[in-house]
Amino acid sequence: MPGTKAMLAGGAVLAAALGVGLAVYGTGPTGGNTGPCAGSAVTITRLAPFARGEVAALQAAETPRPAPDLTFKGPDGADTTLSALKGRLLLVNLWATWCGPCKAEMPALDRLQAEMGGPDFAVVAINVDTRNLDKPPQWLRDNGIAHLANYADPGGRVLPAIQKDTGSQGLPTTMLVDAKGCTLGVMKGPAEWSSPDAKRLVGAALGWE
Repeated sequence: MPGTKAMLAGGAVLAAALGVGLAVYGTGPTGGNTGPCAGSAVTITRLAPFARGEVAALQAAETPRPAPDLTFKGPDGADTTLSALKGRLLLVNLWATWCGPCKAEMPALDRLQAEMGGPDFAVVAINVDTRNLDKPPQWLRDNGIAHLANYADPGGRVLPAIQKDTGSQGLPTTMLVDAKGCTLGVMKGPAEWSSPDAKRLVGAALGWE
């Protein structure tokens, strides 16, 4: 993505100037200096200055913690889990066909996956409809959403788990989860996910310089 890596340098300087790193280290067993998410605090320090513009509402985690191990349906209809997708940065988005703002941001999420998706990053858009289950995949087809895998939770398990973990009571809700399965930040509400601001945020989380 031309220009994105160069733009990250200024944000890194800003992070150092603000002392962001001092704010995100905790001492608990699941985050901070010890535990499975210890190294994730450095990533949060790096990406926090890029939560601006179109993605200014992203709330960087104060202390990184393991994301909830959600269980949902994969594109083949079989059960899968969020932990099964570990190994790359994930933008986990919850959406529904009855949610207008969700549908409005789906084309941008599709473009983000098309432009940045690969071995290091993926958009995981999980549909949470529990009725009329043929409607979500049909909506994706009708609206030209061609790059997002069809993940779904017809059993209604994912939404309450995310609500409990993030405190978000509405849709869409989006979590940025690192390759180790640790939550880096949460967006409560829609965003323009294919904007330069969003791409710079993802690039910062990936450690581009």
